Amino acid sequence: MKTPPRPVLWFLFLFNLVVAAAAPFAVDSAQGVAAGVGMGVVSLGASVALLGGRARPQCG
Repeated sequence: MKTPPRPVLWFLFLFNLVVAAAAPFAVDSAQGVAAGVGMGVVSLGASVALLGGRARPQCG
């Protein structure tokens, strides 16, 4: 599977990081905590893809 372009990964990383930090304060229940955790996982995945792309040489 091909990874998305770098600008898309940066958007996913930053947007989901901000939402993950704000969700528990915006929603006062377990739903807010769950949303924060879910968005944090997406942000973490985008950061892994950003960092992982540097180690691999570009082929063909």
